[in-house]
Amino acid sequence: MAGALSHIRVLDLSRVLAGPWATQILADLGAEVIKIERPGVGDETRAWGPPFLKDREGADTTESGYYLCANRNKKSVTLDLASPAAQELLVQLAVRSDVLVENFKVGGLRQYGLDYESLKKRAPQLVYCSITGFGQHGPYAGRAGYDFLIQGLGGLMSITGQPDGEAGAGPMKTGVAVTDIMTGLYASTAILAALMDRNRTGAGQHIDIALLDVQIACLANQAMNYLTTGQSPRRLGNAHPNVVPYQDFPTADGAIILAIGNDAQFRNFCAVAGEPGLADDPRFDTNARRVKFRAALLPLLREITRQKSTSTWMAVLEKAGVPCGPINDIAGAFSDPHVLARELRRDLPHHRGMAPTVASPIRLSATPVEYRSAPPLLGEHTQEILRDVLELDEHEIACLQRDGVV
Repeated sequence: MAGALSHIRVLDLSRVLAGPWATQILADLGAEVIKIERPGVGDETRAWGPPFLKDREGADTTESGYYLCANRNKKSVTLDLASPAAQELLVQLAVRSDVLVENFKVGGLRQYGLDYESLKKRAPQLVYCSITGFGQHGPYAGRAGYDFLIQGLGGLMSITGQPDGEAGAGPMKTGVAVTDIMTGLYASTAILAALMDRNRTGAGQHIDIALLDVQIACLANQAMNYLTTGQSPRRLGNAHPNVVPYQDFPTADGAIILAIGNDAQFRNFCAVAGEPGLADDPRFDTNARRVKFRAALLPLLREITRQKSTSTWMAVLEKAGVPCGPINDIAGAFSDPHVLARELRRDLPHHRGMAPTVASPIRLSATPVEYRSAPPLLGEHTQEILRDVLELDEHEIACLQRDGVV
């Protein structure tokens, strides 16, 4: 069964995470993604380890876990973009493609004739997506943008971490490069929208995606908390600024998360906990008042939750319809019975043996995601693409290899 995007060819000139995350989504949906890499070097993340993939004998390979997370279902082609011959090959690939994704600095591809305005003249059908730290214009446009920097500049770190005055207080980045991931998600959505528009007009367009724009957009309710009050939200640790109780609580043998989203759920919790009077207390009977009087409520709840084990609480609270859950490490997450049932770990055949991967969360009934291939070796598909897509003969390919073009 053909994937939903099996008729689409994507040139991926991006590196590291945001761009490769976007193109992996397109590849999962069936697109042919050709990953363009520097000869002998490739995507920097190939070397971002340890850990590295193990071969059949248990020895480290040259593919890091970081690289493996964002490059399945792709084909790797090496081209030296400093070479005029390689530049022309890339133009010819663009003419035969639907999408190009790049994350060079603003204007970085213009010297090679591979910027949008140059390619538009020869490939007007091309959807060209530029991913940068700060976008194509503005005072910071020329700066390099990295997820950590953007989390700080874009306000996310100011609302992440323990509150002032508590142990370990201070701004904190997230444990995953979420700005890169969110940027990849927005980029893939924008690409699909541009392809739909091309169906009407026949013309491609330029997409400008900036990590900072994405980070500000994804502040979500916290951005609106500021815009509606003029006051910057503060760090609350694991607590929620607008919902109480919605955080972790100690138990007799660990901790549990309570995610109580409405007054009925709070009343059910109080009944199960043997403290129905809390739900009638005029300080706590509505969410708005629980937010206002959180400092009084939270110590009372901690004393209650400490009386039973995590598993006991989960059993009684789930039965009462109160949202709750454990705090797993990543090993615990992958061994969870529901995660196992959803098959969120997959293993793909690889030249070195087997490569683990995390399943796509996209579940389509008619055109499901296919796990066609593990992330490619550097330059693994160079000859295939030159031969089958650009229709070069063996002599022409040999000359390109001799001259260091590929």
